[in-house]
Amino acid sequence: MKINANEIKAGMIIEHKNDYWNVLKTQHVKPGKGGAFNQVELKSLIKGTKLNERFRSSETVEKAELNEKKFNFLYADEENCFFMENKNFEQISLPKKLIQEKYKFLTENLEVTICFMDEKPISVELPKNLECIIDSTEAVVKGQTASSSYKPAKLQNGISVMVPPFIEPGEKIIIDTRNLEYVKKVN
Repeated sequence: MKINANEIKAGMIIEHKNDYWNVLKTQHVKPGKGGAFNQVELKSLIKGTKLNERFRSSETVEKAELNEKKFNFLYADEENCFFMENKNFEQISLPKKLIQEKYKFLTENLEVTICFMDEKPISVELPKNLECIIDSTEAVVKGQTASSSYKPAKLQNGISVMVPPFIEPGEKIIIDTRNLEYVKKVN
């Protein structure tokens, strides 16, 4: 399915240069001179290589036709994560390297979307926002303004994120799983 280059979003799978690419980051740029473009960071699903590409606003790209199914996370061992489909209770296992660092967000019965291409699982999409507990934070540097400064924090699952200075250890926050950014504090 053809889509406009402006519609490319992080997490999409596109066909480009005879390969399938996972979109890691996008940035829409409108320079003072010339036409607008979308700066896109891509990672090959087949080779594992990365590529930075510029797509002009007038260009179209091919969005990969994927079959998406909902699965619940069951458990993980040293190398694999195990999931079960809700409809027919079919179980599958995926290597942690396919899920990458985000496997640390997986909790029992968490519903995820697994994308298949030709019956082969190629990516796992977590829910957009997840609730996490802060394990530790660094001290705020004096003199920083509260509106623009963030401090490093470590979540209970071991992932490091940046949070506002008022967040303390033990508090619950919402994290955007696509870019690992702080969304809000949970009361």
